[in-house]
Amino acid sequence: MINIKEDTNVVNMLGEITEELKLSHEIFGEKFYATKIKIRRLSDSQDILPITVSERLIVDLDMKVGKTVEVSGQLRSYNKVVDGKNKLILTVFARELVFVEEENKDPNSIFLDGYVCKNPIYRKTPLGREITDLLLAVNRAYNKSDYIPSIAWGRNAKFCKNLKVGDRVQLWGRIQSRQYEKKIEDGEIDVKVAYEVSVSKMKKLLENNTK
Repeated sequence: MINIKEDTNVVNMLGEITEELKLSHEIFGEKFYATKIKIRRLSDSQDILPITVSERLIVDLDMKVGKTVEVSGQLRSYNKVVDGKNKLILTVFARELVFVEEENKDPNSIFLDGYVCKNPIYRKTPLGREITDLLLAVNRAYNKSDYIPSIAWGRNAKFCKNLKVGDRVQLWGRIQSRQYEKKIEDGEIDVKVAYEVSVSKMKKLLENNTK
């Protein structure tokens, strides 16, 4: 597993492969494939999350649908033009990947250390539950950054709503998939899926705090 002290973007998850591998892209002759894994929540619902894996990680692995796989890596983002508009795409980039026989107690966890890059959006549900949407910029090698949408609840939401652009925060949580409906031109409803980090714990770091 990846050492949390050595990285600012750490994902560990375990779930069942739900799709056949599809070629995603190729860089310097190295091919990368996309698939999805299904992770059960304690509430008996589930998240279906995208992963990207190098051909070099799966040379001796049979990535069949239905197999249970443990993935360590990073949650990464990139922009893709969809219908003439830029869309933020998220995927878990696998660094380590192994098959396992049974699930562990915490099959979906993420740690992020990054900077608030958009004013937080605070709101309440019709039932009065407090929610804050947060967009975090997490630096990685070669002067690149990943932009991770996150959602905080309850007292974490109260804490988040007062954060400012440029504040450095660390957060712990899980990655979740969420379906939503979008009306298209002819009045029909298009069901889409969004991915975000559900925050369970977080803290703000001071400018001179590098730990």
